Amino acid sequence: MGDTPAKIRLDKWLWHARFFKTRSLSAKLVSSGHVRVNSQKALKPAHAVTAGDVLTFAQGSEIRVVRITGIGARRGPATEAQTLYEDLTPPREAPELHRRSGPRPTKKDRRDMTAFRDDNS
Repeated sequence: MGDTPAKIRLDKWLWHARFFKTRSLSAKLVSSGHVRVNSQKALKPAHAVTAGDVLTFAQGSEIRVVRITGIGARRGPATEAQTLYEDLTPPREAPELHRRSGPRPTKKDRRDMTAFRDDNS
């Protein structure tokens, strides 16, 4: 009885791996056709998944790609849940910051700019 099953429902695995707060949220995502298992759309929450399957799904504003490495017998703590998958999601690029070229204006430069604006108004 201590053996973990070789297959598990897709919605249950997503919940066990702590990608979603409730099982019904994960089932809703699968039912709406937003989860792919090995590049094939999974339309039923009861779709069976095993170790080695690659899942692609949206989580918040990110697209996650994970490979299942374990099935898990329960929804345990986050550290235990992280052992159930290998994250294949490509790293996001940091947004570029818009920087001005050159040094900041000095107090005198600011006074001159203000005087220039006041003269031209």
